[in-house]
Amino acid sequence: MANYQYDDSGVLASYFILTFLTIVLVPLTFTFLPSTSKRKTQIDQCECSKCQEKRVTLKKAHSRSILKPRLGYKAVAVTAGWVLFAYLAHKVATTNTETTVYDPFQILGLSYGTTEKEIKRHYKKLSLKFHPDKVVLAENQTLADVEAKFVNLTKAYKSLTDEETRQNLEQYGHPDGKQEFSMGLALPTWVVASKNNIWVLGIYAILFGGLLPVFVSRWWYGSRKFTKDGVLGSTAQLFFKRIREDTTSSDLILLLARAWDIEDGSKNVKPASGQALGKLEADVKAVAGADFGKTPSTKTRKEDVVTRRALALLYAHMLRVHVQDSLLQAEQNALLLACQPFLTSMLSIALSHNWLACSLNVMHLHAALAQAIFPGSDPLLAFPSVNKEEVKAVEGGITAYMKALEEKSDPRHEMVKRVADKWGRLDVVDSQFKVIGERIVTPGAIVNMVIKLRLTPPTMIPSKSEPTEPEETVEERKKQIKKEEDFLNGKTDADELFPGLTTPGSAHAPYWPQLRKPTWWVMIGDQKLNKVIVPPTRITDVPFANSGKAPNDYRTYKLQFQAPPQVGVYTFQLVFVSDTYVGEDVKLFLPLKVEDLSALDDEELGEEDEISDPDEDTLAGQMAAMRGGKVKRSAAYDSDESSTDDDQSSGNGSSDSDSDSDSD
Repeated sequence: MANYQYDDSGVLASYFILTFLTIVLVPLTFTFLPSTSKRKTQIDQCECSKCQEKRVTLKKAHSRSILKPRLGYKAVAVTAGWVLFAYLAHKVATTNTETTVYDPFQILGLSYGTTEKEIKRHYKKLSLKFHPDKVVLAENQTLADVEAKFVNLTKAYKSLTDEETRQNLEQYGHPDGKQEFSMGLALPTWVVASKNNIWVLGIYAILFGGLLPVFVSRWWYGSRKFTKDGVLGSTAQLFFKRIREDTTSSDLILLLARAWDIEDGSKNVKPASGQALGKLEADVKAVAGADFGKTPSTKTRKEDVVTRRALALLYAHMLRVHVQDSLLQAEQNALLLACQPFLTSMLSIALSHNWLACSLNVMHLHAALAQAIFPGSDPLLAFPSVNKEEVKAVEGGITAYMKALEEKSDPRHEMVKRVADKWGRLDVVDSQFKVIGERIVTPGAIVNMVIKLRLTPPTMIPSKSEPTEPEETVEERKKQIKKEEDFLNGKTDADELFPGLTTPGSAHAPYWPQLRKPTWWVMIGDQKLNKVIVPPTRITDVPFANSGKAPNDYRTYKLQFQAPPQVGVYTFQLVFVSDTYVGEDVKLFLPLKVEDLSALDDEELGEEDEISDPDEDTLAGQMAAMRGGKVKRSAAYDSDESSTDDDQSSGNGSSDSDSDSDSD
């Protein structure tokens, strides 16, 4: 019979909680440790003075010390968990638990292996000494204690000498036979006490009937308010209503300000005074002109204070107007970071309509915000110490500007060269269409757009002759083909980097509130129809060109799409757009020739036609026959035809024999 004992001391509950804390705290603690993995590729960061100052400022802002630990919710929770773990571990270690095993030799004071004769002799001495009639009671000793000790000695003696008692000891671990089974529960007694039933049930009702539904409902309705792009549904609704095929960059900027108002982004930032906002708007109008904040399709109202403030902050950022008020500076940084999900939602809406020009405007706004340049401005303004007057006087881009600075021995040349050395100018080494297992592109086939990319900064002198690849053996060529096939069949969109190549780290973006790693969109569109044919895919970690690693100083990417259903030649435009570097779009016109299956020879078709042709007695075969396609003749039809031929031949033979008999 089982005897359930409740854990009044709390030891069993402590073991349970310690196990749970170990499972949770150990993985969480490892997340705080610095990464020790070695990168296979090196990264390069912008080394201009402004970017260096920004990295130092960000490092100080995120640094921790004893006086200013800057602990987040996760760190506080993990620390509290380890404190609780230490307390429970100390409690378990210092709590005495009685776990005794019945040992007759220990009770009698004998060593293991003692003979039965010696056991009897020793027991006789003990019985004379500890018999209740012989023992003189000492102070604080009762007769019951003496009798219990003598009974215990007698049981131990019998368990070693009496056959029945020995069997009980060997079978049940006790000389008296099977004992009561005791099981401990990790619950204190007061939980199940009848006088506490009301309180325990009340706590359960509050936890599971009150707090749990509240938390679940808040999570459910909170998650439903946001779209997959991380913006509120009302914000996405605003974008859907306002974004059109001819939406300009100015319209998009105003929509960003409206979204900041709808999202209530300023709730975590202390708002600045109206006087500071008025001064900022005046400074922005002095640079932007009287048309600041006015667009043909949408206009701001004076009562929209948050929208006006957000619009002024965006224009101040892109026009590089210094914001003097500290509260406005804090809100400007928060606004710029919030623009990322806003622009992602805008791009999703533009792509849902397949608008090419509108999608490009949204992508270009990413880079414009990163470089603090108004959309449509000269890309040369992204480089340090470049003003509008110099841009008007220089023709030929950054290369001509650097040459002009060098000729004048301008000290700014060194700083501009540092930025140009790490500038992300994309170079398309090769691009081609490939279909797995096919020599040509057939209608409806899954096409892989294979692209080889690298970065060639403006200061890099391109080689006059293309590097020639070393001659490969047959085995090396087979391995290379196998590697390409594995990449095309794989799930990743980017191939592995060749060892020794360098990828960009934080790009030149001194006015962006955080470090920014550059990425690129690659998509296929039709400029004449202003349509997006293949939605964009985002790529990153494009390596810098390295003449010492040529011809393998690139990285291979792929873009999958379905070929058009009709045979013909389609001229597609392959577009690359950076989200960080302005004026570095790459556009290539690539013809895609879709050929009919008849262009494949018999060997290429092989058994595929036999497999693809349905039987004529199936539903698929009947439908194919109605369309004029090829079908397999059923075996039953062939057997019927052969039997009919046999009957005709036998009939002809009989008629011949009859005619012969008639002639006779």
